[in-house]
Amino acid sequence: MPRGRYSLHDPHDRTPLGEEHFHCAPGPSGWRYVSQITTPSGDHAGSVDLAVDELGRPIRLELHAASWQIRGAAIDGVTWVRTDPTGTHATEGNVPAHAFTGTSPAFLIATTRLLRLTPGSPATRVRLVAFTDPVLAPRTTDQSWALLRSEAHATDNGPLMVDEYQVNALETGEQHQIHIAGDVVLSAPGIELEHLETPPSAFP
Repeated sequence: MPRGRYSLHDPHDRTPLGEEHFHCAPGPSGWRYVSQITTPSGDHAGSVDLAVDELGRPIRLELHAASWQIRGAAIDGVTWVRTDPTGTHATEGNVPAHAFTGTSPAFLIATTRLLRLTPGSPATRVRLVAFTDPVLAPRTTDQSWALLRSEAHATDNGPLMVDEYQVNALETGEQHQIHIAGDVVLSAPGIELEHLETPPSAFP
């Protein structure tokens, strides 16, 4: 069960946004990721609880940020309920999309599990619902993902397979690289792995 800490920053000007303390693990029905998010000053800022099935589909998502809450799952596309800080208003949404995304590294791992890309294969288009900070506002976004290469890197615990993905935001044309080992993001825009207590899990 990998356990560690990511630092989060603005991908454009590198302003620190806080840290995400996480643990995650594959299980008999898929993969689960749980984290607590703190501000740069160390205050609690939110949490993520994401479970995907063995095909990478979100079977349960619970997000908290600034007292806003999201509960979602893959039902008729993706469906979610967004609750305001007072708890008096809840709005339901549904979009014919494949999965969810957001600022948490969890969503990058979940997308790779959904797409199951192989090196050199054509880029695959995916429609995602992003929940944007700080009020978890939903926004539908289209991306294309390609697995550029998988390389073994020597570590104290033996070789570690690192996958390099190229992700294109189709509405803006913006491109960026993501490096992932198993179920841990090594680097991505706005995300740096700062500490890891145990090696990443290897998916079957």
